[in-house]
Amino acid sequence: MRACFRGAISMAAGLMLLPLVAMAETNASHGESMPLHSEPAAYTEASRDLLASLTLPSLNRPSYASRTSDLIYLDNGVVLEGGDLETIDGYTSGFRLTAGFSPVNLPQLDLGAEFTYRESDEVPTRYSDQALLVNTTTLGGSLVAGVRMGQLGFYAKSGFAEWEGDPVTQSEPLYMATTGTARIQGFGARLQHNRLVSRLEFEEIDAPSMAHLNLITASLHFAF
Repeated sequence: MRACFRGAISMAAGLMLLPLVAMAETNASHGESMPLHSEPAAYTEASRDLLASLTLPSLNRPSYASRTSDLIYLDNGVVLEGGDLETIDGYTSGFRLTAGFSPVNLPQLDLGAEFTYRESDEVPTRYSDQALLVNTTTLGGSLVAGVRMGQLGFYAKSGFAEWEGDPVTQSEPLYMATTGTARIQGFGARLQHNRLVSRLEFEEIDAPSMAHLNLITASLHFAF
């Protein structure tokens, strides 16, 4: 059984080597020599090109991107960022999606458009001097602009949010839906020093009923 197996391997190897032998004989008949090994310089240049492509400005994190967000780099230069939104008090949850790019002639400038969706459950508020618990849904859209200066980055955002609130109490006087449009504004900064990244952001929705969505967030990340 082993002899048959070895014979089959030898036959397969012989069939694979036949084209190489025929090519070598053809080159020899024409007075040409076939190099046995490729030049190592080609591999060295390829490695340099690969390292250079990984350090392009377009692959840097935008100034508005958080450390924990997911980034997708498209071939046309657009950068997609997405992440979940959740407040510490547990009232609000949702997600944020940002599409941005950096101009070719200004690679340190970040421009983008942000879309946010938030749901808040049983938020305490007041309406006509009455205390209420309301469930709110908010859709927001903003334009974002930022600049990166070495390890420091600044960004600002401005836009509008459409919100709707439904009181949890279903009594007749309070059974009403409140809706409105409010302005979104915010700014932030990010500082990166080696593996340490710190970030500070302030975001405000200019509506008294949406005061629970006004956020000041600070984060500190250290990569091990």
